[in-house]
Amino acid sequence: MLAPEISMEGYVMKHWSLAGSTAAIALFAGAAQADVTPAEVWQNWQDLSASYDQTITGTATESGDALVVSDLTMTSEEDGITVVSTIPEVRFTAKGDGTVEITMTDSYAVTFDNAADSTSAEITVSQPGMVVTASGTADATDYAFAAPSVEIRLAKVDGQDAAAAGADVAATMANIAGHYLVTGTDTAKTLDSEFSADSLNLKAVVKDPETQTDLNMTASVAGLSGKAAGNFMGVDMEDFGEALKAGTTMDFSVSYGAVAYDMNVTEPTGPTMIRGGSQGGSLQLAMDAARLLLATSGKGVEIAISGPEIPLPQVSLSYAESAMNFLVPLAKSDTPQDFTAVFKLIDLAVPEDLWAMVDPTGQIPHDPATLIIDTKGQMTVTTDIADDDAMAALGDAPPAALNALEITEIRAKVAGAEISGNGALTFDNTDLATFGGFPAPTGKLDFKLLGVNSLMDKLMAMGLMPEDALMGARMGLAMLARPVTGPDDLTSSLEFRDKHFYANGQQLQ
Repeated sequence: MLAPEISMEGYVMKHWSLAGSTAAIALFAGAAQADVTPAEVWQNWQDLSASYDQTITGTATESGDALVVSDLTMTSEEDGITVVSTIPEVRFTAKGDGTVEITMTDSYAVTFDNAADSTSAEITVSQPGMVVTASGTADATDYAFAAPSVEIRLAKVDGQDAAAAGADVAATMANIAGHYLVTGTDTAKTLDSEFSADSLNLKAVVKDPETQTDLNMTASVAGLSGKAAGNFMGVDMEDFGEALKAGTTMDFSVSYGAVAYDMNVTEPTGPTMIRGGSQGGSLQLAMDAARLLLATSGKGVEIAISGPEIPLPQVSLSYAESAMNFLVPLAKSDTPQDFTAVFKLIDLAVPEDLWAMVDPTGQIPHDPATLIIDTKGQMTVTTDIADDDAMAALGDAPPAALNALEITEIRAKVAGAEISGNGALTFDNTDLATFGGFPAPTGKLDFKLLGVNSLMDKLMAMGLMPEDALMGARMGLAMLARPVTGPDDLTSSLEFRDKHFYANGQQLQ
């Protein structure tokens, strides 16, 4: 029995060694395939510039393991505006591990010339310590970048020194890092990128003698980060509908931390001040031929405004949270597609001075207001919404039919009154007669109403609500709602069933 055991061990060891050798070969082969050279990276820059209708020139010379490009100039023109970037030196250095390190002059100039009105501007981009590392392949080169800081400063306006001409404008980002990868041909490119920065600071001091206006603004944003991805299919982006049809997609998102800004404008009529900030927020925009997504959020937002046209010494607004999320189908389809519609504004507070203009005696509570609309559902898109010609041909007709609506939450709270509810409905788009041109619904909605009657009484006493309007509103409430514990604690159950409408079990249609 010993010999077969030894034989089996030898068989296993032999194949293990073979597998290990194969893995090593594959690993080194993959690394070799992933190598890029300085010349290939420089060629990649030229190819990318050409694909974006830029002209790039420069004198390339070899220096040891490096390719040095002197007087690199990139030129582009669109809508009569010519943009020229000039970098004195860019050095592409092979690192010996299949990557190329790219360094460049600490600062360079970018000029803008507008032929239409013969105006020009020049900015200076300063990025000391910026290092870009290229890796991947010659056909798919990934660029990772990092810099302690990047400053963009307005240097000249119409040939004159900007600061001396009364325009001292600069933006500075600290501790930047990220990467971007562009692959594909001129007619089908794919983008994948991300970035982060510890902070962004803006400063602008602008003086206009002609209008006797001075602007002094500062702003800061902490903890910036973002991602971008997409496919760009070689269609003129000015015809965005056609680009989407061809397969263009995009997905851009950014998040940020604390924000602060302070802007002061001095005019002959007097000074205007806008000051505020937030605890952070986010933004996402994604789009393709099938759908559009727009989502935003913010927390701890404050803003204060004063000026000669504002009837108060200062107007201050704040809210604890805001959110918006819209997901809408765009492509024509014979079947229902999902949609989302969400809007939130939590604890909106206004100053007592503003309340005093409508409620000088304090008859109604001045608590912060809240509005929440959280819905989703399905719709059938009958016309490609991204097709401008098809949309124009519709006239007043809608481009989609509503199939289903789910109200996850609806809540409105203001001046001591609150309405909240939820429910779900489906719609029969073949029946537009039963409910006066609206698709016949089936389903149920439940609502709670607190403090509504008291608020209406106070509004009438303040002269903000006519007595006949109050009577009409009370009659409507009596039909649609019923008291739970008293006249200011109401509930309402609205049901659509069998082409009829019921309120709290009573048929009204």
